[in-house]
Amino acid sequence: MSDSNATKNALAASMKKLMRQRPFEKISVSDICNDCGINRKSFYYHFRDKYDLVNWIFYVGFIGGMDVANYENGWDFLSDVLHYFYSEREFYHAALQIEGQNSLRDYLVETMTPVIEFFLRDILSHNKDDDFYLTFILDAFLTSLVRWLSGEYQQTMDADTYLAKIRDVILKMASVVA
Repeated sequence: MSDSNATKNALAASMKKLMRQRPFEKISVSDICNDCGINRKSFYYHFRDKYDLVNWIFYVGFIGGMDVANYENGWDFLSDVLHYFYSEREFYHAALQIEGQNSLRDYLVETMTPVIEFFLRDILSHNKDDDFYLTFILDAFLTSLVRWLSGEYQQTMDADTYLAKIRDVILKMASVVA
């Protein structure tokens, strides 16, 4: 592993550790650097800010290793996303609470928009309201994702159960709209 990757991974591990201990807004770049013994200059060499670090964790952990050609449909992709989030649910629950410019939520919207468009292409007949449906489903998904990761739903669900419920809701909505 290159020194650059080792440094980034050390910073990521520190960020995950610190986010288990306190809210994101209470974590400074200095806290992250002190925790892993890396200086601030090194942090800023690799990341613009702590938001960038959180987004990098998601990118490297999931998006960077993904090969779109391996997915037959959007459901398979969404299954992998949910399994990944579930395996790191404590971190992602905290990360999705972060608000502001460059937040993981904003990054996730950017990343998931093509996937939701893929769902709509397969489920809905195209019309002038496609942008509205896309935004609505994406907003609903993100809100539901945060609730699921926090354990707010009455029944505890693993990734497969949660995906089945999402699929059921989307297909029922599509049958009404179509």
